[in-house]
Amino acid sequence: MDFDFSDDAKALREQARKFFDERAGPAVARASMNGDATFDAQLWQAVVDLGWTAARVPEAHGGVGMTSEAACVLAEEAGRSLAPIPLAQALAATEALIALGTAEQQARWLPGIADGSVVAVTGWAEGGTASPAKASATVDGGSITGTKSPIADLAAATMAIVSAAGPDGPALYIVDLSGEGVGVAAIDTLDLVRRHGTLTLTGAAADPLGDAAGYHDWLDRAAILGSFEAMGTATAAMDMAVAYAKERTAFGQKIGRYQGVKHKCADMYIKLELARAHALHAAWAMEAGAPELRQAASAARVASLDALAFAAEENVQIHGGIGFTWESDCQFYYRRNRALVAALGSRNFWADRLVRSLEQRNRVAA
Repeated sequence: MDFDFSDDAKALREQARKFFDERAGPAVARASMNGDATFDAQLWQAVVDLGWTAARVPEAHGGVGMTSEAACVLAEEAGRSLAPIPLAQALAATEALIALGTAEQQARWLPGIADGSVVAVTGWAEGGTASPAKASATVDGGSITGTKSPIADLAAATMAIVSAAGPDGPALYIVDLSGEGVGVAAIDTLDLVRRHGTLTLTGAAADPLGDAAGYHDWLDRAAILGSFEAMGTATAAMDMAVAYAKERTAFGQKIGRYQGVKHKCADMYIKLELARAHALHAAWAMEAGAPELRQAASAARVASLDALAFAAEENVQIHGGIGFTWESDCQFYYRRNRALVAALGSRNFWADRLVRSLEQRNRVAA
């Protein structure tokens, strides 16, 4: 079976790569890190004008109505370029609304996401070692109380989709951030490019979005998008390491000629290709609504985190002493790696989810 993307998705990837190569990358990331703005508003508006926030939104709500392949491609290129904009968050929120939203919820929020007037984020974490399978935030009579932290791109957001405890486990709720009982505060994280924040909800109005089963379905979809974002960042780190190995000279030789460096580069490529195979399978499962969606999403999440962690760390090692300095761009990929690991639950959470889904499959097949 061929899990590769369609020609339309590949064309979109080429367009996105060319755009982000020209408008984003480490130099833009460094400028964002050193600036006071919460995100790059000009870059964001350009992305909105290109229709990428509308890619998955149905035509009935002002969008383009593309398949989930488009969201995967855009997430990967945003990750590859370190773009300081909330595109990945918008794509994850759109998937939640498409999969779980009522007709009224979709009509209220999707047109704004499509035209960029609504900046949506998602949040499940509650600090510390929180698990996506648990939530301390509570809902009573349509009002939500609790704290969600960290949330990427929160300062730029106008709407949030957050998890809260329910009778059958956590479920999602939509919160209008302009309403009462909403507090937003910036926090420091390792990722200095994508700003994170803490969302404090004190009796804020909350609109239920699906049920507990729907929440776990959204986790799978968000994990697939996150896998492509991680692969994009891993690819950029690997490309940076290989380019340096071809350029840097030591003891009269390019360091890429030494076996130890060759092996590091080859291992990066192998881990990345393994992650890509899992991610493409998961993207197919998401689009097809295949029964193996959970195990495919979990495998993609685990493999992509492994590839990103290895590439980000080996990129620093191959650069030697300069790789540890503030002036080196290696830091951006290492820091983004740490942020993406925490963005949707740890590697251990997803590895356990993979094992459980495989056990369930085997029980059904027995």
